Amino acid sequence: MPEAVSDTSPLLYLHQVGVIDWLPRLFSDVWIPHAVVQELAVGRRQGCDAPDPLVYSWIRVVEPQRLPSEWLAPDLGPGERSVLALALENPQRTALLDDALARQIGQSAGLPVWGTLRVLLEAKKLGLAPQIAPLVDKLEASGMWISTGIRHRILALAGEEL
Repeated sequence: MPEAVSDTSPLLYLHQVGVIDWLPRLFSDVWIPHAVVQELAVGRRQGCDAPDPLVYSWIRVVEPQRLPSEWLAPDLGPGERSVLALALENPQRTALLDDALARQIGQSAGLPVWGTLRVLLEAKKLGLAPQIAPLVDKLEASGMWISTGIRHRILALAGEEL
């Protein structure tokens, strides 16, 4: 079973649609950096329905040894930078990222990268959900922007073409 390191948004969105507990069924181990813990705490303080990752026994807070200076661009947040650094230090881990730039950087570095939608697809393959279309609807309702093209592609890959 693969291992993962997750950014804030996959945890947030999976929590908001009620399937965060699928992660330990897809991954033997899930790491998050402290920056992700902080981002989720800020969300909760601001009234967002954000999970407290410290209550999940299958999530471990792990810090990267160093943050590469080339990622100190203002376009990446602290969580994304830390997740990418951890993934580079542990390239066998799947990086869970939704941000387009962070995903592009991870893929360019040769890292396995999944987004929230890929988590749904893999969960369906394991039989955790008969359909993911209702979850994609919930993701959109919770604020995740999904283009029409991506929506059609994900549902086609899931065998749920419209």
